[in-house]
Amino acid sequence: MRVGINGLFWEVQTGSGQYTRCLVRELTALKIEYTLFLPRHKPGTGDPHHRLITPFSKNENLAKVWFEQISFPRACRGMDVAHVPYFAPPLYPSIPTVVTIHDLIPLILPTYKGSILVRFYTGLVSIAAKRAQAIITDSRSSKRDIIDLLKIPGERVHVIPLAADERFKPGVGTAELDQVRRKYSLPQEFILYLGGFDQRKNMKTLFTGFRGLKKRLGDRCPLVIAGALPSKDTAFFPHPRRLAEEAGVSDAVRFIGWIPEEEKPALYRLATLFLYPSLYEGFGLPPLEAMASGTPVIASNTSSLPEVVGQGGILVDPQDPAAWAEAMVALLTSPQRREELRAKAVEQAQKFGWRKTARETLELYKQVAAKR
Repeated sequence: MRVGINGLFWEVQTGSGQYTRCLVRELTALKIEYTLFLPRHKPGTGDPHHRLITPFSKNENLAKVWFEQISFPRACRGMDVAHVPYFAPPLYPSIPTVVTIHDLIPLILPTYKGSILVRFYTGLVSIAAKRAQAIITDSRSSKRDIIDLLKIPGERVHVIPLAADERFKPGVGTAELDQVRRKYSLPQEFILYLGGFDQRKNMKTLFTGFRGLKKRLGDRCPLVIAGALPSKDTAFFPHPRRLAEEAGVSDAVRFIGWIPEEEKPALYRLATLFLYPSLYEGFGLPPLEAMASGTPVIASNTSSLPEVVGQGGILVDPQDPAAWAEAMVALLTSPQRREELRAKAVEQAQKFGWRKTARETLELYKQVAAKR
């Protein structure tokens, strides 16, 4: 079995890049023969499986489309299966192709549709997805979206969930915990949000809910916001500092900025609670990483998040700040409830694993190759 993998996002630390790296790592452990294709302008990684193909033009957007639609399918000729690990399958695949569609945010949320050119691109890859031999998606929620919006038969859409990396675990070393606590001057108790700041992340509800908590418990437990803040305050990226000020909680909110990947396990483990009020997620890795770390999670009860969180956390309406305040108060005032939720969180997180993801993906490769 020879597999060609589109590696356009190989060097991106989150999202499709994280998915591609974790999948390739586990396929390597399963001794699968694959070639990871990257654009020529991308620096090599030293891995003998990585191959640079076709130069990009000077226009980055056109170059991206050229790589996806021409260079990659041409390079896969002679292989058994091609895999595009994000929503950009070729319109004219040269061999049976598997595409991973993590979500359909540009088709579901109006503010994410983008410019005319972006909408044209979304239309192109939507048509191309119908020509893929099989589609992988992260959740049953996303599968329903793909069936409804792309009009693709359900038997061609396969749910293969993501997973938290093995480094996210309850047993983070004391030295690592102390180092991260000192670096960011973290208190003994704090509530954590780690993630993006675009509109769907719903930071307004987070700060409004936190205001309700402050009214009942005072400044006992500050809110720590981790992640690179937007450079500008826009409708699409409402600046969290402004939202915190408008909610009247800026005095109890700490912004600690971008967090290196190696420090995230300790940060999750140090947190008393983790909040994730997103309005829509194709999967939602941050709450799963927090649960794997043994941190109690409060998350939205929408889209894929109930599948990810399960019984391992508390699910709340993302449009109801009072309910978020109530959930926080309930956990902060009951150490016993927090300990119970820690155990359930770890148990839920253990249902997901990258090796399991890779095995199910490999089985799909075999099914696709057999139909060639």
